[in-house]
Amino acid sequence: MSLGKFIVIEGIEGAGKSSAIEVVKRILAENNIEFISTREPGGTPLAESLRDIVKSAEHNEVLTQETELLLMYAARSQLLANRILPALNSGKWVIGDRHDLSSRAYQGGGRQFDDQVMDVVADVTLKGFKPDLTLYLDITPEQGLSRAQARGELDRIELEKIEFFHRVRDKYCEIAANDQTIITIDASDEMTLVHKNIRQQLAIFISENMETH
Repeated sequence: MSLGKFIVIEGIEGAGKSSAIEVVKRILAENNIEFISTREPGGTPLAESLRDIVKSAEHNEVLTQETELLLMYAARSQLLANRILPALNSGKWVIGDRHDLSSRAYQGGGRQFDDQVMDVVADVTLKGFKPDLTLYLDITPEQGLSRAQARGELDRIELEKIEFFHRVRDKYCEIAANDQTIITIDASDEMTLVHKNIRQQLAIFISENMETH
């Protein structure tokens, strides 16, 4: 059976990832493409436990940046081995709510880990694995965090200062500009227009890859 495709939705808090993922699900269903969806960090029982540690704003001790980085990749390794690769190898497509690009942006950009450090940890855990398509929803931190705050209580990372999120966005944009598999979508537009752009980009991708599905 042919391999499936891995599509990832990326963006800072409030960019509209959740609704974008629902659009992608509908499009794949319309094209009779079998798929699963995942989220990061998380996606398996063990990875979800690691997510709770990373996301919780209430710890009895300071979670170091190094611990955060390694926990993110530990969760990603579990998800990749136990859900993503088995699904792809069975011919299913996978929709990912975040993947390695998030760590590059948040830990690499936001926490300012050196690119070489990021490369080493990624090489050990991912072994060169990459998404087939990433849709990066670009929005200013001010607009994104305003949306996120309207949703309710913020988690540990969402409580970071605005400068952190500017570094995150800068890194997202830097990487996206140099990777043809990453499509940038203006997420500051009206939601209907954002979803229309997602549909257009996904239609192109599906038409190019259905022969191999």
